[in-house]
Amino acid sequence: MAADYAMHELEEWSRKLEQLVAAKGLTCYEQHFEICSYEDMLCYEAYVGMPSHYPHWSYGKAYERQKTFYSYNLTGLPYEMVINSDPCIAYLMRDNTLLLQILTIAHVYGHNDFFKNNRLFKENTRAELTVEMFKAHANRIRDYIADPSIGPQKVERILDAAHALRFQVRRQGEGKVPGKSELAKELPHQVPDRLKSDLLWFLTERGKLAYWERDIISIVREESFYFIPQVETKIMNEGWASYWHYSLLNELSLPQGLQLEFLQRHNLVVRPYEGQLNPYFMGFKMFEYLDKQYGREKLFEIREQERDTSFLRRYLNQELCEEMKLFNYKVRGVDLVVSEVADEEGWKAIRDELANTVGLGTVPEINPEGVENGVLLLQHMYDGRELEMNYAKETIKYVAELWGGKVELKTRLNDKDKIIRCTEDKIVSVWDTV
Repeated sequence: MAADYAMHELEEWSRKLEQLVAAKGLTCYEQHFEICSYEDMLCYEAYVGMPSHYPHWSYGKAYERQKTFYSYNLTGLPYEMVINSDPCIAYLMRDNTLLLQILTIAHVYGHNDFFKNNRLFKENTRAELTVEMFKAHANRIRDYIADPSIGPQKVERILDAAHALRFQVRRQGEGKVPGKSELAKELPHQVPDRLKSDLLWFLTERGKLAYWERDIISIVREESFYFIPQVETKIMNEGWASYWHYSLLNELSLPQGLQLEFLQRHNLVVRPYEGQLNPYFMGFKMFEYLDKQYGREKLFEIREQERDTSFLRRYLNQELCEEMKLFNYKVRGVDLVVSEVADEEGWKAIRDELANTVGLGTVPEINPEGVENGVLLLQHMYDGRELEMNYAKETIKYVAELWGGKVELKTRLNDKDKIIRCTEDKIVSVWDTV
């Protein structure tokens, strides 16, 4: 499909948007745009947007899945893809209409401002090193694959295990790496404080691993810290970008034909989904409401300080719950118990449920507790939600793979303390605690 605009038209609208972004107080990294085909967009989506990334079967699987779905009109492609880097890189689909390109450019500037100013991104990533970091990681992985003494199968085995555990890292940032004197003080303790909430780092340092295996795990762990802020701010980030594309395009004096398409496209982006949460919808509605209640200065403060969990707990109120028609439900025996927003208890239950299940709230926290007779002891930080046993059994095998021995995981099932054991031969069993 040929684009319905000349490139100079798009460049002119892009300049207008850039001027408006600065006038509205958004502070962004230098912004670079690349026009790409839908085939390129499929590749970028599969490889998380990076110009260079290490190879792994999961990325090829993601590419083939998206390509098949797109070919049969079962899903669309993202209008754009943005990388948290400095300069900020964004890809635009060549087949987008002129209005859709204008809208996505405005949307990209919202993401750019969020990347540069939200504290999770500032604390956990260095945007100026992003592209080079991923390129260096890709080169190291490819070197190990090409090494005759290692090869692709061994590399894939370690990557599979590391990917399964990629979010079992410190959730508030890495903290500083201790010096030699600090490490010496830690030797009497099996799990020093710096490793207690970072299973992947513990396995990197204490597992029975070759140097190249440790390096691969450290690569996956380092990239996890790049992705965690995005996971933790999905509602805020998409809501912020949607709020700003709406605000900016309303001030662009669009021609009537483009204005009508703008309203149609915007409503498609921020419409509610049946049976699931649309982060664009919830984030947009909340920022729109907060702008009316508190003003732009407060919005910039919220954008800088919060993550999805705190954002929902502090600013999702009964009025917003009613406007967005939110509810939740639980199954008790044969009954379906629904929480509605008609009273304070109802809407707070909905708010708390949402706050507990966004970001890394969906990822169980598993911490190393110690080592006894060569057995690695793990503790599931139980919060009332049980482990999904099929996933737990498979994941503990990956822990045993990296540990190089037996592993035991303490948890709770059906209100009873349990231990999930994995042998060196990857045989998993569940036991009652004594």
